Amino acid sequence: MSQDSWNENDELDPIGSLLSEWSNDDFENDFFFQGLEGRRRKAAVVLTMIWGGTIALHLVSWGSWLIVGLTALLGIQAVRIVLARPLKTPKLLSDTDQENFPFVSLLVAAKNEEAVISHLVKMLCNLDYPKTRYEVWVINDHSTDQTPILLEQLAAEYDQLKVLHRGADAGGGKSGALNQVLPLTQGEIVGVFDADAKVSKDLLRRVLPLFRQPKMGAVQMRKAIANASENFWTRGQMAEMAFDSYIQQHRIAIGGIGELRGNGQFVRRVALERCGGWNEQTITDDLDLTIRLHLDKWDIGFLNFPPVEEEGVTSALALWHQRNRWGEGGYQRYLDYWRLIASNRMGTSKTLDLFSFMIIQYLLPAAAIPDCLMAIARNRPPILTPLTGLTVTLPLLGMFIGLRRIHKDQPLTASTFFVTLLQTLRGTFYMFHWMLVIAGMTARISVRPKRLKWVKTTHQGTGEGEESFEF
Repeated sequence: MSQDSWNENDELDPIGSLLSEWSNDDFENDFFFQGLEGRRRKAAVVLTMIWGGTIALHLVSWGSWLIVGLTALLGIQAVRIVLARPLKTPKLLSDTDQENFPFVSLLVAAKNEEAVISHLVKMLCNLDYPKTRYEVWVINDHSTDQTPILLEQLAAEYDQLKVLHRGADAGGGKSGALNQVLPLTQGEIVGVFDADAKVSKDLLRRVLPLFRQPKMGAVQMRKAIANASENFWTRGQMAEMAFDSYIQQHRIAIGGIGELRGNGQFVRRVALERCGGWNEQTITDDLDLTIRLHLDKWDIGFLNFPPVEEEGVTSALALWHQRNRWGEGGYQRYLDYWRLIASNRMGTSKTLDLFSFMIIQYLLPAAAIPDCLMAIARNRPPILTPLTGLTVTLPLLGMFIGLRRIHKDQPLTASTFFVTLLQTLRGTFYMFHWMLVIAGMTARISVRPKRLKWVKTTHQGTGEGEESFEF
């Protein structure tokens, strides 16, 4: 077999698959997925347990020791992550065996994207990859601006570009758009991009070698902020993405969870189909698909270079709305699939990793309010202080290393060290918004019904297209 050949994971097919163990009805009932009403009930129960448990810890003599013990256990996991070495990235595809290159379908769901769609389509249609081995599909989801006209003009210019127009009555948001176009595509590997993405010409040659591993179900490219130098919020997002790249690489290295981030994600078609495509009953299709892939015993890889660039939101209000959506979508995963996660279906390493980050990302911020209220009422320090200290320390270290990695071409001098340190401190301060987002979100979804709709970030087509190292 050629070194550039692709294996389909025969060992997994189809025994052990989620879809082979449950019928379609099972996916809709309480055992697997309860829908919006079920989520609200479960969210209310979980919030009651978090608040009640936090208050109880203040009232029992051994509460602080329990937190110290939990901090020690999570600290061991944190040390494992810090000491792990990122997996080596395979060499990029060579031209020696182009006829065996996998066929790739690149998908873009676009809704009112006239400011950015032309630039992305031109980049995707001029990749350094055989033109006969990939296709580009843009789904125009009932745009009311010039997007449909621009796409038709581009389709006449590029043979590999295909356009699917959706009507006003089409449902499912982005997930529905992607599911509708999937049967029309031919790719063994399916890539998904947001309309504001900026990519390098060699991205396919660098992403696809990771799929030589039979268990690799998906690969996520590192995300970078194209307009990072604009203001405090975009600089914070740059540091946040650097930390995300660090934590992704190290979690994968210890056998933990790799996660999809939507923009710049590639999925093996057979894995996607076995998991039922994209979930149209979630507001974050990428995070939902992450869990279903791991539950079906696939791995998710991560590519640090080249990144996929995107526009960062430029105001506090836009950030608040975006992160509330991200936070709610991530939280929904645990509410929807908790039985399967708790059954250790993914394996011990992945399950422990997932629970560790669930505590840090969701349970701790949600418990912050009752912890502070009880601390004030009893005139004592917050009982969750040790956990909070661990939560702050890991991003400090990971953000600094992540920032250095994405600027590895710049030598470490006193000046660059100082700039990176300042970026890290600013990014860590910026990350405290997550505590407010999760505390509010967990309370809100426990009492308010959720109406699913495609809430998209407005793209202006700004940014210089290169990663900034400015302070």
